[in-house]
Order: sequence, then C-alpha cells, then structure tokens
Amino acid sequence: MAAQEKIPMLIEGQQMLMDELARLHAERPKIIDAIEEARAHGDLSENAEYHAAKERQGQVEAMIGDIEGKLSRALVIDPKTLSGDKVIFGATVHLLDEDDKPVKYQIVGQTEANAKGGRISYNSPLGRALIGRKVDDEIEVSVPSGDRYYLISKIEFI
Repeated sequence: MAAQEKIPMLIEGQQMLMDELARLHAERPKIIDAIEEARAHGDLSENAEYHAAKERQGQVEAMIGDIEGKLSRALVIDPKTLSGDKVIFGATVHLLDEDDKPVKYQIVGQTEANAKGGRISYNSPLGRALIGRKVDDEIEVSVPSGDRYYLISKIEFI
C-alpha cells in the first residue's frame, strides 16, 4: 500500500482542526443522549427525532474520521523558519494587480484558505501560479471571470 500523501498546513491550520475535533468529540455524548431519549418514545420506525439523532451521529463520526485523517497526515510548517527568494508554501506574497493595486496573500493549505482573509490555497489557480516564482515575476492566472495579471513585488516569511 502506498504511503498517504502528506497535507501541508500551518500551525494555525493544525490548531483549527484540533479545535474542531475537540468540539465534535464533545458533541458525541449529547447525540447519544438524544438517541436514548428518542428511543424511549417507542416505535423507532416513525420516530423522526431518533432518525435525526442517528443521522447527526453519522455526520459527526464522518467529520471526526476526516479530521483525524487530515491530522495524521499533516505536515505542519512554520513560515518563520523558512527563507528564500521563491514563493513556497507558507510565504506571504505581495502583488500588484493590473491596476497597480497592491494585494497580499499567504500561501496556505486547503483547510486554511480564505481569500477574503488574504490566505489562498497552494492548489488554487493563483496559488499554483505563484509557487516557484520570484520578485518581479509577472504571472497570468485564468479564473472564471477571465485572465488576471499580477506582478510579484515582495516575498516574506512571517
């Protein structure tokens, strides 16, 4: 069996997953109580509360399994320990768009991505276009709204 692919993430991404995992583990007893309470109402074939609680239990268990899988394959990266002149995972990249408007993004993992918050996935179109590039490189990115052009003005590891 081939080794499972590591999932790169920042320390913050790992913590976010661990927090969500703790929340889901805390929800388990509440779901069990809801199942027991619904079961006490009698006939399970037409017991909507029972079926809803069982469905929620399945959802929570699936989410727990997914998060545990991600955490077990996590490759946690601290950008402060990185350096170099190329854009890599964890780098914060300062760009100028077509209108010379400055924008800044940090290259992160998929679970941490939030474009409005300035964090883009390394797998996103812009993330893929930036990886391996240097300051003063011009990049073209095809997005649903059309092609976008950027100039890399600065690369930081913060």
